[in-house]
Amino acid sequence: MKGYMIGFVLSVILTAIPFWLVMTGALGDTQATALTIMAFAFVQIIVHMIYFLHMNTSSEGGWTIMALAFTIVVVVITLSGSLWVMYHMNTNMMPQMAADAMGAM
Repeated sequence: MKGYMIGFVLSVILTAIPFWLVMTGALGDTQATALTIMAFAFVQIIVHMIYFLHMNTSSEGGWTIMALAFTIVVVVITLSGSLWVMYHMNTNMMPQMAADAMGAM
């Protein structure tokens, strides 16, 4: 039960901080905010793997180099693919807003 509570508290903290960063604009730079959120997401994945999936360094526990490599590959593909899709949707789906912004300059 103690491990689950530690995992839960860490998950709440690792969710609340990025939410606060976005809602208050504390960093001021959208790129820095996005990178910070991705870092918090990566740490939260590690917390979930350790506290909820009970993965550890022993091979009996299911934590092997192959599992780690697979997890890293999936996370990189998911994060980069999501950012790529969001960037291109913003660029290609809102041409009128982009043209209006350019005309205002």
